[in-house]
Amino acid sequence: MPATHTGLISATTDVDVFSLSATSTQTIALGLTVPAGVNYDLQLLNAAGVTVASSANGAGVSESISYNSTTNETYYAQVVSVSGSSTTTAYTVTANLTTYGGGGGGGTDTTTSTSVHTILGNPSNAASDVNLTTNYLMEKAQYVLSYHRDKGTANWVAWHLNASWIGSTARQDDFRADATLPSGWYQVGSTSYSGSGYDRGHMCPSADRTATVADNSSTFLMTNMVPQAPNNNQGPWANMENYLRTLVTAGNELYIYSGGYGSQGTVDAGRVNIPTHTWKVVVVIPEGTNDLSRVSTSTRVIAVIMPNSDALISRTADWKTFRVSVDAVESATGYDFLGKVSPTIQSAIESTVDTQ
Repeated sequence: MPATHTGLISATTDVDVFSLSATSTQTIALGLTVPAGVNYDLQLLNAAGVTVASSANGAGVSESISYNSTTNETYYAQVVSVSGSSTTTAYTVTANLTTYGGGGGGGTDTTTSTSVHTILGNPSNAASDVNLTTNYLMEKAQYVLSYHRDKGTANWVAWHLNASWIGSTARQDDFRADATLPSGWYQVGSTSYSGSGYDRGHMCPSADRTATVADNSSTFLMTNMVPQAPNNNQGPWANMENYLRTLVTAGNELYIYSGGYGSQGTVDAGRVNIPTHTWKVVVVIPEGTNDLSRVSTSTRVIAVIMPNSDALISRTADWKTFRVSVDAVESATGYDFLGKVSPTIQSAIESTVDTQ
C-alpha cells in the first residue's frame, strides 16, 4: 500500500482493499479523507480476514485508525462505501507505520496503546477484544474509552486537552448511537434517556473539542454519555469543566479521565445503568513535549467525586468541595490511574488532595 492513495471506490464491490505488512512492534496509522456528503468507512483486517479496528463517523466525516500490531503479518486496509454512497467522488487514504514500545515513565501499566489520550495509562487494562464485554477499548481520534456493554455506558473516558483542541466550532448537538460498537451489541440511542429526568451527560465535554466540526460531533456519541442528574451535570460538574479550560488558556495541557460508578436503577428499559456518583481525575502540566517524562512528584493532580442525585447535590455547589485524592477514586472504582507513571511518583501525587 502506498503512503497516500487517491482514487474512486469500486462501483462493483463498493470496497477498495489495500495490503500492508507490519512487524510486532509497529503501530499502523490509517487516515481517510471522505468526500462531502459521502459515507465511507475505514477498516483494518488481519491476515485471517478478521476486523481488528474500524472507524465509522458518518457521511462527510474523515476516518482514522491507530492499531498496534503484535505479530509480524500482512494486514488489509479497506475503504467501504456505506449504503450505496456515491462512488464517483475521489477519496484519499493514507498509511503510516511507526515503532512503539519501551520508554515511558517506568510504570506498571503494560498496555500498548499509543493514543495521546492514554499515554499516562489505561486504568482498567481495557482492550479491543469483543470478548471483553465489560471492558471493551474504543480508541477515537478525539478520546479513548472503556465500554461496558451490559451497563450501556463507558467505564471511563480519557482525553488530552491543550490549546490545539480549542477553536470556534459551534456545539453540534447531534446526539446519536455509536455505530462502531461491535456487531450485535445494543446501541444506546439519542432518545434512550428521554423521560428519565437525567441529562445525557458528556464525559468528554463538547466545549473541549471545538477545533473542528468532526471533533465536536464526536462528543455527542452516546458512548460518551452517562445518565447524569441535572444539578450535577449543569452545576458543579459544568463549572469544573469550565475551570479546567481556563488552565489550558493559562498555558497548561491536561490529561483527563472521567466516568461514573455505582448503580441506582436504569433507563432505556433496563439497558443503561444510572451511576450513583460521577468522578474525574485530571493531571495538569505546562504545555510542552514528552509529557509522560514530565510528570513529577510536584505535578498538580485534581480528582473529584460527585453524587449523581439532585437530592444530594446543589446546582450552586462549589465543585472544589468535592475534591478527593486519586487514591479515593481508585478505591471507589477499582481502577489504577496513571499506570505509565513510575510507582514512586504515583504514590506522591495520588495520595494528596488538591487545594489550589
